[in-house]
Amino acid sequence: MNKKIVIGILYILTTLIFLSGCSKELKPVEESSYMLGTYLTIKLWTDHEEEGKEIIKKSFDRIQEIEKKMSVNLEDSEINKINHASGEDFIKVSKDTSEVLKKSLSYAKISRGAFDPTIGKLVQLWGIGTDSERVPSREEIENALKYVNFHRIKEKNDDSFQLQNKGMRLDLGGIAKGYAADEVYKILKEKKIEHAMINLGGNIYAVGNKLDGSSWKIGIQDPLQKTGTHMGYLEVSNQSVVTSGNYERFFVQNNERYHHIIDPHKGYPAKNGVISATIVTDKSMDADALSTATYILGVDEGMKLIESLENVECILVTQSQEVYVSSGLKKKFNIINEKFHLKD
Repeated sequence: MNKKIVIGILYILTTLIFLSGCSKELKPVEESSYMLGTYLTIKLWTDHEEEGKEIIKKSFDRIQEIEKKMSVNLEDSEINKINHASGEDFIKVSKDTSEVLKKSLSYAKISRGAFDPTIGKLVQLWGIGTDSERVPSREEIENALKYVNFHRIKEKNDDSFQLQNKGMRLDLGGIAKGYAADEVYKILKEKKIEHAMINLGGNIYAVGNKLDGSSWKIGIQDPLQKTGTHMGYLEVSNQSVVTSGNYERFFVQNNERYHHIIDPHKGYPAKNGVISATIVTDKSMDADALSTATYILGVDEGMKLIESLENVECILVTQSQEVYVSSGLKKKFNIINEKFHLKD
């Protein structure tokens, strides 16, 4: 055999052996924690387990940082500093809190107040999900509604905010988890993680694809059954899926279910036939706010809003088990429970 050919074959074999020795199998690394009032799980695939754990730790540290700034349950959070100074002073906040507040105002405007970050007084009054949950009197609700009006949030160019009327109360519970999920996504992408699943208490962010290159399949909860029972599934890649439903946090009194999605205009849990609203988009913060807004707006107005926005899709499920799907999702969503019927 020609000497050059032999050398060439040996070089190719040596290269193949070297490459096979260098390529490591990607394995899952998964960690959970409790923050933002819910259980969080991050699962990623990497060829270095310890590095994967460090990335997840960094992600949880970032979430904790966001919680300390935006939680109404922490007395010294930036949001509570604004609440305490309502009707009096402007409070300068971090870039994080400023970004979330500005985005909140944006979605309050386009949803005509269906999503409203000044809903804190009503949330506190109902206490749903806490030891003090109850049905307030009509008089109490009418009084609390006086403090709900996103137009009364004032801002300056230096990231300072003020609630115009004393007694107003911000609550970013309908958007902060989405922001946290987006920040985790940034960390994973910076660390070159190509396959991961972020689950912040139902705020899902599917990073990349599955290892085999196919899209992630995300189950959509059956709102009428126990948690983990799916009525359909979505196929997504590098997108966030957020669902707001009446099954998440609620209590029952006199055979009436009172859930945590409060209508800022009426002061009561939203009741318009919709029992589940799922948003699919590139930013989890957008999906978080819009899932609340569309739930409160109802089928007609909710779908109208979603169809007016670019790269945003929606699935609405009603009490009568009708399913409304926005135009861009029709080929990516499959119903697996025959009790639910797809509507045109």
